Amino acid sequence: MGSGLDDLTAREREAVALAARGLSNDDIATRMFISPHTAKTHLNRAMTKLRARDRAQLVVFAYESGLVTPGNR
Repeated sequence: MGSGLDDLTAREREAVALAARGLSNDDIATRMFISPHTAKTHLNRAMTKLRARDRAQLVVFAYESGLVTPGNR
């Protein structure tokens, strides 16, 4: 994966953190007060910046970078 959290916007970091907690794009959109399409766009841009090939790699990145921690909701 790519460089790290500094490459992501605050909204991209928020979307990645919510995805890492198991939320769907629709759930992320509701939590962030945006459309599902915008939620998907934030995640796709984060994936591109981090060179993640799929959502699972985003989740791994979120935990390894400390963006989210186990048991922290």
